[in-house]
Amino acid sequence: MISFPFLLFDADNTLFDFDTGNRNAFHQVSLTFDFPDTDELFRLYEDCNNAMWAAFDRGECTKDFLVVERFRRFLSAAGLQRDPALCNQVHLNALGQSTLLLPHALEVCRTLSVSHRLYIVTNAVASVQKRRLSGSAIAPYISGAFISEDAGASKPSTAYFDYVFQRIPGITRENCLLIGDSLSSDIQGANNYALPCCWYNPKRMQPPDTMRIDFQIQDLRQLYEIV
Repeated sequence: MISFPFLLFDADNTLFDFDTGNRNAFHQVSLTFDFPDTDELFRLYEDCNNAMWAAFDRGECTKDFLVVERFRRFLSAAGLQRDPALCNQVHLNALGQSTLLLPHALEVCRTLSVSHRLYIVTNAVASVQKRRLSGSAIAPYISGAFISEDAGASKPSTAYFDYVFQRIPGITRENCLLIGDSLSSDIQGANNYALPCCWYNPKRMQPPDTMRIDFQIQDLRQLYEIV
């Protein structure tokens, strides 16, 4: 008997290798706007980027504001006189072309799609995510993708999952499993909506005591034993 016939996958750093795509996108920005691509500058950008996404997860800003503000903060901190909106455009365009998957993501999606319904649940920028998914090897195995911009709400809010559940026939809180790497959006979202959840934790980080984590995996193939 199938435990969870409906599988809700986060996209970035759960199925897609976002870290590599993000690093390559930063490199493209540095080439386009003529500043050094150093690890130090990239870490500075990541600090600004992560802070803005954390604020977004807390509901403190919109995504449109986030994507430009992260570059505004980075450029200011780095002492660079560049247009943050243009930097963001180049970055998002490069990300949209990045379809590199994490280890075993293709195999797992192909195998599980035979017996399960697979969906993407993501807060990522809609234009980027739609391009990446349509151009990726996993596209034939995904039944649908739910992007926060289209939903008018984002993980971890219950409004986002209301949107998802209204659009998947037959899904219930008992027959689906949410799989994701982010504690603040994926696991917290599952906790908020009373969904079973699986934390994809390849770096073997210490789980927090404040969240319910039903399953924990370091390799996507471990899902076979769960679902």
